[in-house]
Amino acid sequence: MSDTTPESPRGVDARLPRAELEANYAAEFRRARDEGWARRLFEKDASLWSADPAVQARIANRLGWLDSPIDFTERIASLEAFGDAIRDAGYTNAVVAGMGGSSLAPQVLAGLFPDITDYLSVGALDSTDPAAVAAVFEALDPEHTLTIIATKSGTTTETLAFRAYAWDWVHRALGPEHRGRHDIIGAYFVSITDPGKAYEAIPGVDDFREAFLNPESIGGRYSALTYVGLVPGSLMGIDLDPLLDGARRMLEDCHLDDASENPGLALGLLLGTLARAGHDKLTFVMDPGIAPLGAWIEQLVAESTGKSGVGIVPIVDEPIGTVGTYGHDRVFVRVRLAGSDAGAATPDGLTPDVFVDALAEAGHPVVLIEVDDPIDVGAEFVRWEVATAFAGIVLGVDPFDEPNVSESKENTKRELARVEHGNASGQAARPLAHGEGLTLYGESAPGAPAAEAPLEDEMRRHLARIRPDGYLALQAFIAPTPERDARLASMRRLLRDRTHRATTAGYGPRFLHSTGQLHKGGAPIGWFLQLTAGHPADVDVPGAPYTFGTLIDAQAAGDVQSLESHGLPVLRIHLGEDADAGLASLERLLDRTLPPEV
Repeated sequence: MSDTTPESPRGVDARLPRAELEANYAAEFRRARDEGWARRLFEKDASLWSADPAVQARIANRLGWLDSPIDFTERIASLEAFGDAIRDAGYTNAVVAGMGGSSLAPQVLAGLFPDITDYLSVGALDSTDPAAVAAVFEALDPEHTLTIIATKSGTTTETLAFRAYAWDWVHRALGPEHRGRHDIIGAYFVSITDPGKAYEAIPGVDDFREAFLNPESIGGRYSALTYVGLVPGSLMGIDLDPLLDGARRMLEDCHLDDASENPGLALGLLLGTLARAGHDKLTFVMDPGIAPLGAWIEQLVAESTGKSGVGIVPIVDEPIGTVGTYGHDRVFVRVRLAGSDAGAATPDGLTPDVFVDALAEAGHPVVLIEVDDPIDVGAEFVRWEVATAFAGIVLGVDPFDEPNVSESKENTKRELARVEHGNASGQAARPLAHGEGLTLYGESAPGAPAAEAPLEDEMRRHLARIRPDGYLALQAFIAPTPERDARLASMRRLLRDRTHRATTAGYGPRFLHSTGQLHKGGAPIGWFLQLTAGHPADVDVPGAPYTFGTLIDAQAAGDVQSLESHGLPVLRIHLGEDADAGLASLERLLDRTLPPEV
């Protein structure tokens, strides 16, 4: 670094390749110091993000996350007592039924602490694909499973569908003498939600074993260190004292106006400065032992910064390539966990650390973050929340709203209403092309004939719509499996290596509650492949006039409509009844139609 770059703060080391980036960072550093950004953040001064009094009032009611590590420390004893009581009652498993901010923190904790014995195994249900719903519950014993209904609003469509299925599942499992006893069925449920209308909106909630009411002033993606993460953490047997102690210590460091001593401020200034300079593809290279944190950061950064035509695009779990495969719109964040396996070598045979050194030498910005122990994830939650809040100031956006998320939700409601009234779904459009088990849908080329085009021609036409500064997003409205994870990763590698663009992948509908805001509200540079499939074994949503298959199809259709309304290039590819065979066919099609690797 040159002399103009501020000294790196505790736990953050940045390598900026060009003098103008260093100068821009130094300028933001001085501005933040002179205007007292850190002090004002903890004073909850909403004028940091907007001069509009109405916006300031709304933001002021979204800053409760700054208090949660301290407030919830006082509740550790009761939380850990709850976890012990559930274990002692004979429960062996818990399912977090929630979406986005209500389920990601529990998944991070479960991934970081898989080896704790004598407590519950905690998983999450955040897919409306009928195969995914069935698979979660078929693997569990209803009489030894606690279902956690997690929803900030109390009205989340997916979560209420999960609640209906789980309630019916327990009801059917109980003996005849207990069926219809809501108090007995409710003992297998707890809720995590906001007080008042949110709590009241959950059917049967008064009969639940426990209701955990979060502060209303904390948004979903900032809620990891509230009941959202801590109730599942207590069931897993995680020691909450060091988790929250690390979070409190990070909060203290983030109070300092001097960015050279403030880990959250320094990181936020870096991310915002680099994004404004065109390095807006925030690419993570993480040790396996800390990698589960990536999905949580992805939602936080994407949903918080992706609006008003700007944003930071998090690139998580993209397979590592050779140095030459990356465009110059990247910034790389290397997250190391002390004592952890560093993961697989790159295609060039480089270790991750040597790889990021080579990236820096090639002119890419690189940020290094050291984590001492998985329990320090509490501190990392705080570091990234603070950093994202400050990055929002640099980018000129409000990091606490999500103005475009409702678009797909409203479209989904219309799709469901259409189906309920016996009309065809909006997905039932004329195909652009089909073959090899695939059917392609999307906007026709201007002046195109009514007949279908060859499969390769339509794919090449869509590939030609990729922007030079764009990113490529795979949106899979299918049930997640390890095999499909691997296939999507292989396609990401193929797309990245042949186009030199950053790639993302997400399962629907979960990504609608995370990166979906960025897709519609951020810079209009995304290129989208939506993947759908048939439902050979559909599953009813108890009490609803539709199935889970109908629901996920309506969500997919609603998202296509939203993307198209923003003029974004989206191609829907129906994989047929066998999603795995369809994914293999799609990868072969991409291999034939992408430009040759250079």
